[in-house]
Amino acid sequence: MASYYWAATLARLADEMVAFTLVLLVLERTDSPALAGITGAAYALPAVATGPLLGAWLDRTPYRRSALALNQAVLGVVMLSLLAVVGHSAHWITPALAAVAGATLPMVSGGFTSMLPSLVPPDRLARANSFEAASFGAATITGPATAATIAATLSVEVAVVVIAVAATLSICAISRLPALPPLQTAGEPFLPAVLAGLTHLVRTPRLRASTVTTTLLMGSTGILLIALPLHMASLGMPKSAAGYLWTAIELGSVTTALLLTRLQARWRPEQVVIVSVAAYGLALTTWPLATSFAALLLVAFVSGLLEGPTLPAMFAARQQYSPESLQGRVSTTAASLRVGAAAIGQATGGLLVPAIGTHKALLVVAIALLAAATLGRATTISRKAPLHAA
Repeated sequence: MASYYWAATLARLADEMVAFTLVLLVLERTDSPALAGITGAAYALPAVATGPLLGAWLDRTPYRRSALALNQAVLGVVMLSLLAVVGHSAHWITPALAAVAGATLPMVSGGFTSMLPSLVPPDRLARANSFEAASFGAATITGPATAATIAATLSVEVAVVVIAVAATLSICAISRLPALPPLQTAGEPFLPAVLAGLTHLVRTPRLRASTVTTTLLMGSTGILLIALPLHMASLGMPKSAAGYLWTAIELGSVTTALLLTRLQARWRPEQVVIVSVAAYGLALTTWPLATSFAALLLVAFVSGLLEGPTLPAMFAARQQYSPESLQGRVSTTAASLRVGAAAIGQATGGLLVPAIGTHKALLVVAIALLAAATLGRATTISRKAPLHAA
């Protein structure tokens, strides 16, 4: 399992640096929040279409390692290409290149996780999910903080190069992963296989609740990604300082993800997701009140503590409410919805934040999170019999 976590964390590190670095690169070279939002959306939005396709393919192919490595290779090449075009060519080229890298994004956000049930015995999945959440958290902590530090001390261009290096290192780690047989062996046609994952997500109430809540969570996060760098001016800080806020959130998130593993045994996973997202939303209502960067860092850490159980509970919901033959499709389809929501959030943030200001934008994000939890709770209602549990 050590090789798995090294490969997954390195790939996620490169991925987590991208969103923040893209925003900084576009803002610094063009001073256009709208273009920054569109570029972030272009990076994430293709995953909505490619996620279900990639998931169906992952369930029926032995070449999972090659797919994961190819994703990282494309990311490295695109990031280096962006150095040459952002601010030096027509604006449409920047989001177009970002879209190329984003097409295989579900491989990182869902492709790795879908392998866990094949690698870990059922009685160890809860602990594996906590370490998986820690992998995401470690990458999210290190990614924005690394990008912020490099951009502040050297330049945002160097941060882009570091992403390409991290992607290369992840390919080396991916090559050490074990080869896994395809999960789907019955010869199901490809298109029905693609639709099966989406249908299962829609028709399984508790899985649907977790998916709806976490998808809307990511949409809110997309707005926050644009709002925070612009909010730094009100605190007398450079835009790059926003990276440390993301680090504070993830430090809190990893702390509770590792310490509260037993929540998965005591509460149903979708309940943990809904409560955690609601608590996160309530915490965000205090963000506009912070009058110093130090105070905002503390509030961000506390917010992360409240949000921390969300990710392992989301993994548990996918595993408990889906058969093993659907794990790849469910993971990448759900991941594509989350990434797509983040893309819409970033595009919305690029237009919304300059129009209403960062303080009001932070309140909008808080309200959106509370709405996400409410809607997630509503989607658990079903007249049908209890769902499948794997």
